Amino acid sequence: MAFLLENDGKRDMAAKHNKFIALGSRLKGVPEVLTLGVHPNFFDYSPGERELILNAQVILFPTLNYAQFFTTMGKRIFPSLETYLYSDEKTKQTTLFYMLGIPHPRTRIYHRLHHQEIQKDFPFPFVGKLPRRSAQGRGVFRINNPEDLNRYLELTNIAYIQEYLSHDRDLRVILINYKPVLSYWRVSAPQDFRTNLFQGGKICFDDVPQTGIEVARKTARKCRFDDVGMDLIHYSGKWYVIEANMKYGRKALKKKGMNLKEIIRQTLISGELLDKRYG
Repeated sequence: MAFLLENDGKRDMAAKHNKFIALGSRLKGVPEVLTLGVHPNFFDYSPGERELILNAQVILFPTLNYAQFFTTMGKRIFPSLETYLYSDEKTKQTTLFYMLGIPHPRTRIYHRLHHQEIQKDFPFPFVGKLPRRSAQGRGVFRINNPEDLNRYLELTNIAYIQEYLSHDRDLRVILINYKPVLSYWRVSAPQDFRTNLFQGGKICFDDVPQTGIEVARKTARKCRFDDVGMDLIHYSGKWYVIEANMKYGRKALKKKGMNLKEIIRQTLISGELLDKRYG
């Protein structure tokens, strides 16, 4: 009974103050947002909470489980279903980039029976990545010779092989609701081709080209990634989209004195998050 009374109190508070409804905890503590939590079963929510969810204009951070249901129902969510579906899915992102005509380094995927074809298709050096769970630069390898390749193939049945584009930095563009909010270079550490901050890379805010930001913006829009960090490389006069990171870091935001919760809060208050021109 106490549980029902507490949840009915949440419902009354949300109705009284016209709060936005969130399931995931990303906006917990934001005064305009009522965070209900994520339950495995819809009927784990109280009747009052279910009413709030079903009547809300937008559901914030619904998680992948609920994002697909709300999208099928035609309900507006943030982030988008695509943002959830392609998170930590390098092979799916590559296929999507190619199908949408987004510039992307030459990349092929090989199942175990076809591993012997890799050296026929790619000259050394090239890049091998673990198709999943390779965040923060872990699971990303520069492969210089057959010995490196064999060590890499011991780690995965599905080989994700990408041409190596020589670079000492890449461009990270963070976009919220398709709007760039911060852009910066990630400069690789000496003797390491990876630019990830966890691998010794450094943040640089100087001389970020608008052309790169615009490529990131158009890519996010085409892919329907509305809460994302897009990574790009400028090579031989052309921008290449490397990947989309839905679990982008906060270090650069903090260095700029920016608060992600406040950024999203302002899109809510301004109505931008509900404006169909942006969504």
